[in-house]
Amino acid sequence: MFEKVLVANRGEIAVRVMRACEELGVGTVAVYSEADKYSGFVRYADEAYNIGPARAADSYNDGDAVIEAAKKADADAIHPGYGFMAENADFAARVEETDGITWIGPSSEAMERLGEKTHARQVMRDADVPIVPGTTEPVTDVQQIKDFGEEHGYPVLIKAEGGGGGMGQEVVEGPEAAEEALETAQREGEAYFSNASVYLERFLDNPRHIEVQILADKHGNVRHLGERDCSLQRRQQKVIEEGPSPAITDELREKIGEAARRGAEAGDYYNAGTFEFLVEDEDRNDEGLLDTDADFYFLEVNTRIQVEHTVTEQLTDIDIVKWQIRVAAGEELTFEQDDVELEGHAMEFRINAENAAKEFAPATGGSFDVYDPPGGIGVRIDDAHRQGDDLVTDYDSMIAKLITSGEDRAECIARGKRALADYDIQGFPTIIPFHRMMLTDDPFLEGRHTTKYLDEEMDHDRIEAAQQRWGTETEPSGDDDEEVVEREFTVEVNGKRFQVDLEERGAPAIPTGGDGSGGGQAQRPQPGRGGSDGDSDGGVSAEGQEITAEMQGTILEVNVAEGDEVAAGDVLCVLEAMKMENDIVAENAGTVTHVEVSEGESVDMGDTMFVLD
Repeated sequence: MFEKVLVANRGEIAVRVMRACEELGVGTVAVYSEADKYSGFVRYADEAYNIGPARAADSYNDGDAVIEAAKKADADAIHPGYGFMAENADFAARVEETDGITWIGPSSEAMERLGEKTHARQVMRDADVPIVPGTTEPVTDVQQIKDFGEEHGYPVLIKAEGGGGGMGQEVVEGPEAAEEALETAQREGEAYFSNASVYLERFLDNPRHIEVQILADKHGNVRHLGERDCSLQRRQQKVIEEGPSPAITDELREKIGEAARRGAEAGDYYNAGTFEFLVEDEDRNDEGLLDTDADFYFLEVNTRIQVEHTVTEQLTDIDIVKWQIRVAAGEELTFEQDDVELEGHAMEFRINAENAAKEFAPATGGSFDVYDPPGGIGVRIDDAHRQGDDLVTDYDSMIAKLITSGEDRAECIARGKRALADYDIQGFPTIIPFHRMMLTDDPFLEGRHTTKYLDEEMDHDRIEAAQQRWGTETEPSGDDDEEVVEREFTVEVNGKRFQVDLEERGAPAIPTGGDGSGGGQAQRPQPGRGGSDGDSDGGVSAEGQEITAEMQGTILEVNVAEGDEVAAGDVLCVLEAMKMENDIVAENAGTVTHVEVSEGESVDMGDTMFVLD
């Protein structure tokens, strides 16, 4: 077994991996960006190292920095969690080639075969696993999309080879939309996965999203741990996951599970992974379920742990993360396929810092003024923060996961209603009101929802009503009258984090410096790159209409240059925030006198991006 594992991730998944390590008697190392200096996962680790600024490309996606931190810490393994570099085969290969450090995941060769979508489709086809009609080679030309649409019909789905989480996916409704969709999918693929390669699939009209959890060792043993139903999605991103699926028979469940096992064996796959399928939601049997005659198609392989792995753990009582670590250490699975039983029902509710009534817009700031999670029988919380923490908005909007389980789906839902009502988070909006509403929604309760339900069928007024009824105040609370009596100081020496506790009684609050060497809560920077008085510290002093960033994000595309004439409504740039692209437009006509941003640059809320005269 390993002595020390570096977790190359952040947030709740980092804490989840660290807890598994702790139970195995393994030390833990966190790596963190400047934005996460005071985050809970950093506090949880045995030791922690700063690996760069907030921008993910300069920190969590900087392979050199991560490996260097592992060497400094004398870690003998790296666990990537999910997201960031978890499915980066090149990074996995670099870890494998580093003396004394083990990659906790599938081999880089298997990641290359199954993580790249076109390669995976070829493997599945050879293993007699049904695949959606599509291309098995990358698409680079708009005409290829038009030819595919003529052959298979529209809509056509463009997908990034390295994609996941709904990113790098564009639906082409007709040939006139092909060029823009191709450019967007390629740009997102490059931005999120360092891979601009895309491929095509026939867009299934109304499917269910069913995925199978795989666990395999290096000794040739492959097991599937049942399926999860992830059909409740908005903009191709999962919101609620559950298992077993309320829409399929046991016979179809086994048929899909065995297809996943065949695919894993054909791909020479070990460690944890998820094989995702789309099931056509047509021709249900007399019991209202999809049976073995239902068409299902391989979608993709996620060569990592999944956000929703918790559902399977609740159903099987198998700790998937521990087994990831054990398999990487060379251990053999100790259970047979027949030993795997799904008991009861489980659901996972993603607790996102978003306002569902505003098209799931992510929160742009705030702090955990109140954080009081639920408990009781059948309730599990995976999180990484505590009351008083600042909300970090530089990355994904998910702040926690609530998992409920019960003897059957009805009891699981009843516990979900109770737990969501008890979950008190104040200081920014969350989608808890949306989840509470969904547990009263007839199509969801009856298991009739598909991947299109939220985007195309849900009555938006119901979401707004839920937010008004159950939403909490979102304005950050002031602390002018608050006296500080205890303080946690964070000190960095040669990039390594140390924490010092100081107690002051009857003394005024200790000021926190802005250089990162102060207390436990970082002072928020003032909006904008410079002061309002136009000092020489980088602020914009030119007269004119300033176009500022409404949220923290990364500039994906700049469409204007200084001197350009623009009309009202013209797109000045594309700003990515929380996995969504936002067009920044000119409110009025004018001349661009200053361009303060460039492609790939990170901006904070309030930063000046353009000046119009």
